[in-house]
Amino acid sequence: MSAPDQEYRLPNGGPSIAALPKVSLHDHLDGGLRPATIVELASQAGIALPVDDAAGLESWFQTQSDSGSLVEYLKTFDVTLAVMQTAANLRRIAHEFVLDLAADGVIHGEIRWAPEQHLREGLTLDETVEAVQAGIDDAITDLAERGHEITIGQLVTAMRHADRSLEIAELALRHRENGVIGFDIAGAELGFPPSAHQAAFDLLAREFFPVTVHAGEADGLDSIKSALFDGRTLRLGHGVRLAEDISVLGRESDHTTVGLGPIAAWVRDREIALELSPSSNLQTGAIAQWGTELYDHPFDLLYQLGFRVTVNVDNRLMSATSLSRELSLLSQAFDYDLSDLQAFQLNAAAASFLSLEDRDDLADRIVAGFEQA
Repeated sequence: MSAPDQEYRLPNGGPSIAALPKVSLHDHLDGGLRPATIVELASQAGIALPVDDAAGLESWFQTQSDSGSLVEYLKTFDVTLAVMQTAANLRRIAHEFVLDLAADGVIHGEIRWAPEQHLREGLTLDETVEAVQAGIDDAITDLAERGHEITIGQLVTAMRHADRSLEIAELALRHRENGVIGFDIAGAELGFPPSAHQAAFDLLAREFFPVTVHAGEADGLDSIKSALFDGRTLRLGHGVRLAEDISVLGRESDHTTVGLGPIAAWVRDREIALELSPSSNLQTGAIAQWGTELYDHPFDLLYQLGFRVTVNVDNRLMSATSLSRELSLLSQAFDYDLSDLQAFQLNAAAASFLSLEDRDDLADRIVAGFEQA
């Protein structure tokens, strides 16, 4: 995994991207472990790993994740989840995760993870949430002592192929005053629509609790439509295949005219954020119909058409990436400048699950940070 504080810059130079204030909305806890930590914890627990040294394990994750299939990509999580089954390990991993966010310049992060996947050694659902929050609190305190102010929220996630979403929604609500700020469903998308979790989404709507839904990654417009209608989602996790609802109406020498279908129009006009993860979208084949290189990604099309696009890592370990690296790659592919990078961060701030006042404060911090760059 690229070091979070590695210096990435715009193609024409300028400030270190890592030094710019950023917002991370789509960042999986079990996809962001440090390889050295996995090796250490696995050794302590007697867990066999595919590779026993940190550098080799890092390379293994990246190789295994470049499969072109979300289903195959998700199999790498068997390794990370194996060392995330005790309160002490969850606390340490969450602590390190937030420190790595800060090293990447993140000033607000929303960490998603699925408590139901951490019960093999006897933890209760509530104990897993408490352990993760303890690690987050430890890191926030450590960073404050170093002069880095960061806010972090948990996005408690239900696995869409399982049958516990209502239980996980109730868990999220129990901890809404203890760090949990939103709900998500994740996992294999195709064949497991949001509509299958109607009871959970109904409960969350009645309790006015924010929801983001993985949709438009391994499935298309029907999945996105269900996320919007059945899930009442405020954000689309990935959502890249929304571009399937955009058609070319005509081309002239200096411009192209496009039309938005009803789903795309709704998402754009209601400013429903797209949690786009460029490197991950390439790895899982989410953009295969448009091409195999980053410049084939519909990101720029969506941005130019006025969608609320945000830039995310999805899984730092599996994609060997950081938020700074993703922004650098996009800048190289689409010739973005500092103002574009700021726009992406302001989009993410506006789409965060913070209160209106806190979103405004976050936007002010972003603007001030970019002005000082």
